[in-house]
Amino acid sequence: MTVTAVEAPERPAHSDPNVLRWLGAYTASMVGDSIYFMALAWAAARTGSASGTGLVLAAGSIPRALLMLGGGVLADRLGPRRVVIGSDAARAVLVLGLAATLVLTAPTVGVLVAVALLFGAVDALFLPAVGALPPRISPPGQLARIQGLRGLAARGASIVGAPLGGVAVATGGPVLAFATAGALFALSLPLLLGLRIRPLPGPVKHGGTVAGDHEEQTVTEKRPTARQDLGDGLRYIRRHPLLGPLMIVIGLSELGFVGPLNLGLILLSEQRGWGAAGMGWIVAGFASGAAGAALLIAVRGRVPRAGLVMCLTVLVGATGIAAVAQIPSVPLAAATAAVVGLFIGLAGALCGALVQTVADPAYLGRVTSVSTLFTYALIPLSYPATGAAIALWGTGPVYAVSAAVCAAGGAVGLTFTALRRAELPR
Repeated sequence: MTVTAVEAPERPAHSDPNVLRWLGAYTASMVGDSIYFMALAWAAARTGSASGTGLVLAAGSIPRALLMLGGGVLADRLGPRRVVIGSDAARAVLVLGLAATLVLTAPTVGVLVAVALLFGAVDALFLPAVGALPPRISPPGQLARIQGLRGLAARGASIVGAPLGGVAVATGGPVLAFATAGALFALSLPLLLGLRIRPLPGPVKHGGTVAGDHEEQTVTEKRPTARQDLGDGLRYIRRHPLLGPLMIVIGLSELGFVGPLNLGLILLSEQRGWGAAGMGWIVAGFASGAAGAALLIAVRGRVPRAGLVMCLTVLVGATGIAAVAQIPSVPLAAATAAVVGLFIGLAGALCGALVQTVADPAYLGRVTSVSTLFTYALIPLSYPATGAAIALWGTGPVYAVSAAVCAAGGAVGLTFTALRRAELPR
């Protein structure tokens, strides 16, 4: 008699200790990020130079933009866990060192710019690597849930980090805030060290390495250079039937969305007389919608016709972006922002899950670095143009153009048959 082996059912991501260790480390790092940026802004303001403050706050984006793709190469060459551990350790040492320095001396623009540059460089390594970890700690069928949990962690970190940073600054100044951020970066390290890394499927041989039970095993053939690895990764994305279209959707939707949400909302609130409180309610509306989308994905784990749903939700969210600038009252604007957050958040979670499930894990660091480059490095560079355009034409036309750019991402995605038919694993 033949006995057929039955595979054990996958453990849901929310009850998998390995995933929860990763989630705890990621959350600690994100809260630390929020506190660090608040402390940096306050320390820069204490220098008494408005131009210096702007320089400090902008400095970190330069190495982040320049080094992000290299961070993806490093994640694929060394393994994402090693890079995440190293970058969180470096951030802990850097920020705790700054706290110790400020105990002895007042902050100067030069010191703060140097720290911001170093922090941005480490961030360029951390962001691609942390995004490449989920397929190494969980089976493919749980990756959508992990994206939902990651979204909840990011929203929770924003909600907790800002008040915690404010309390730390009010209680002990930037010194206590920097020390708190450094301690949170350090807290992530034992959780990351406890992760169990799954072998890559295959084994997969790529770029002079064989991925197996360990993060990387060296083979005898000559290893390609980092530049060759980067070129190989970019060609892989360009030729892939899904990854290329996904990067177009990410780039256009982020370009049309981030400017109005961040800089545009500040200027809109000033023009309408809503003030900081009104802006806070609108931001809270968006955050609640995005958190709802993340919770939906975390609970369901899978959305049928994920590619089609992702493109359609981008289109709906874009319509809401255009509407926000035309609404006269804060409650209605906040409700509209919640709808935008729900649909854009759902699109982002589905997009992230598709990227993680269709990309060859041997390329995932480089793939993640390209998608992250749009969000964290290149898009913020559009803020000056957004501000200048609002000054010339007002918020209504600029929001309309931004919404059109965002909608173009969803519309372009619908033109690719492979993306419309893309499904998440069961």
